[in-house]
Amino acid sequence: MGVDRLLLLATRNAGKLDELNGLFRGFALATIGLDAAGLPYHDDEENIEAFGTLRENAIAKAGHFHRLSGLPTIADDSGLAVDILNGAPGVHSRRYSGRDDLSGQDLDDANNRKLLLALCDTLHPAASFVCAGAYVGDGFEWVEEGIARGEILRAPRGENGFGYDPYFLSSDLAKTFGEAAAEEKSLVSHRGRAFSALVALLRERGRIR
Repeated sequence: MGVDRLLLLATRNAGKLDELNGLFRGFALATIGLDAAGLPYHDDEENIEAFGTLRENAIAKAGHFHRLSGLPTIADDSGLAVDILNGAPGVHSRRYSGRDDLSGQDLDDANNRKLLLALCDTLHPAASFVCAGAYVGDGFEWVEEGIARGEILRAPRGENGFGYDPYFLSSDLAKTFGEAAAEEKSLVSHRGRAFSALVALLRERGRIR
């Protein structure tokens, strides 16, 4: 299949970029990340996701990088919602620890430590991963959401994924997202479900084929 357009994937998270690349494989398009598109990091990016919902943050991020690049742009905002914590960390999942000085695995570790402390000794607390996936381009914007149900473990399992994945036991897979292969995770994950719905809409509207 030939390539008839370039699609910008607006994330600097290497794990998320891999997942998104996989979700858009098989279409007549090529995907490109922010660095490859010549969009280096700027401090003002920290203020893009300043809204109170995942949907608002996703559309703000996609719109921001679409304006900078001129390319049709995909972005998402995702969060972990733990029932017993009244939906926390939710929209604050990425910086739940409050450690603005950390990034990558160090930040993931700090977030997970705070989560386990907040849960105290609660066993098998129910939780959901939630994703809002957004597209902005060609005078068109849309957001779709996906949800994955599971529970939080006290100890990590698996080396795959990123963020809270090794602690999230998927109800669909009976294994953590950290144990799951990328292909099986994408079928049931919050991000996979959100972008499957978004891809179906974009195909219907003729934005991808």
